[in-house]
Amino acid sequence: MKFLEKLSDFVGKYMAVIVVVVAAAALFVPAALIWIKTSWITTLLMIVMFGMGLTLDPVDFAVVFKRPKDVILGCLAQFTIMPLLAFALGKAFALDDALLVGVILVGTCPGGTSSNVITYLSKGDVALSVGMTSVSTLLAPLLTPALTYLLLRQTVSVDMAAMFMSIVKVVILPIAAGFVINKFFSSTTQKAVKVLPLVSVTAIVMIVAAVVSANSAKIMTTGVLVFSVVILHNILGYALGYVIAAFLKVPLAKKKAISIEVGMQNSGLATSLAATSFPSLALATVPGAVFSVWHNISGAILANIYSQMKEK
Repeated sequence: MKFLEKLSDFVGKYMAVIVVVVAAAALFVPAALIWIKTSWITTLLMIVMFGMGLTLDPVDFAVVFKRPKDVILGCLAQFTIMPLLAFALGKAFALDDALLVGVILVGTCPGGTSSNVITYLSKGDVALSVGMTSVSTLLAPLLTPALTYLLLRQTVSVDMAAMFMSIVKVVILPIAAGFVINKFFSSTTQKAVKVLPLVSVTAIVMIVAAVVSANSAKIMTTGVLVFSVVILHNILGYALGYVIAAFLKVPLAKKKAISIEVGMQNSGLATSLAATSFPSLALATVPGAVFSVWHNISGAILANIYSQMKEK
């Protein structure tokens, strides 16, 4: 168990590097990782979400009731900035239908679970970050399909009911199961939580490997375009989240949390939804996979910058 805990700490610490290495291997030597099937994506994401549920405690939701304005502000920013940015960038770069669907799915998904870690490393408001992630995730079954429909209705057919059920199955039920198990068997789950980074990172890496290896040839031809859009989407999300928080004159720790929460998306969910809701558009899974790689890199860089910032 000690070995697994040390391995889990190592994997959690160097997640960004591991994801980049595996993504590069999947891109340049796809045959080595093609055995990881895209059909596994949903199951892998459910494992990640179950792990998130195991870490949740009723105390994590206290911020929602103690500071509802902060959480509402963050969620409004989350579900307006990133979807609109995705749509604007997709049109500006004249993305084809498949890539446009993938980018917009990234934009309409809730905040990513790694945002809480990045907020902690940034010396930001961790309680607010956890509250925002939790609330945006719970809102996702309604808002993600609705926003996706609004932005894509003139481009492709969007089955809102199917997307709703998919998010409930892949996100809400696993998180709820983890939360309930943690509530009644906390002494056991607290031991398991120590190795969760190993499980979660492995699942995320496998999702990236599956998508990249299956689409390596197409990524080679569209790679610069996809990376440009994904990087701009992520960085502008950070920047606009910070600007809005600054405009409202909230403390620096809150600015950091809102900025990170807005910019970092649950790209694994975007990839899963692309595979299940738009199966005829193979490249729709690519933006989510690229975002998974990139936002771990940008998050680590941003944490280094933010941690040096102090309230004036």
